[in-house]
Amino acid sequence: MNIRFSVSSAFCLASSIAWAEGATSPTLSYLQTGIICPPEIIGSAPAPGTLAGTTHIIDQEPAFVSIARTVPAVLGIGFGIKAQSTAPDGIDGVTMVVAPPPMGASAIELQSFETRVSGDAPSLTFYQFDYVYELVKGTWRMTAMSGETALFSVSFEVVDPREAPELANICGYLDLLS
Repeated sequence: MNIRFSVSSAFCLASSIAWAEGATSPTLSYLQTGIICPPEIIGSAPAPGTLAGTTHIIDQEPAFVSIARTVPAVLGIGFGIKAQSTAPDGIDGVTMVVAPPPMGASAIELQSFETRVSGDAPSLTFYQFDYVYELVKGTWRMTAMSGETALFSVSFEVVDPREAPELANICGYLDLLS
């Protein structure tokens, strides 16, 4: 599905995101945030609403190596949310909106891709630093939208790796700090 945003829909989306910061929809039975080490990637899916144009497909969901919301700006590290729906069949057609500080040559501040929230077990949606242009320090907000309803909105603070050396090293990246 091609995701298109008009000025008015972007304004409504931004309003929903601001309202939902820290809130969780009653349609969710579980929500946890954290940091992951890079999982094995088995493929990619088109994500036209993102700067890279694709998202990763993984076979095995990794465990969170930390539940911190402070994320070192290091290639390979990921951060995200595990959520579960109260509906046994889950929620399809969820739009994940990632709002980083201005990123890339075009200073993009809003990316989106399609995902789903499982109803039988927590499902992971994450953002992983794959490219140097993504290593932007500041507040990154991730919001899951089902139609015009925010399911959750969570902020992560991306910092210089030297400000969180224990997290930068958690996936074996200590050599980047020397």
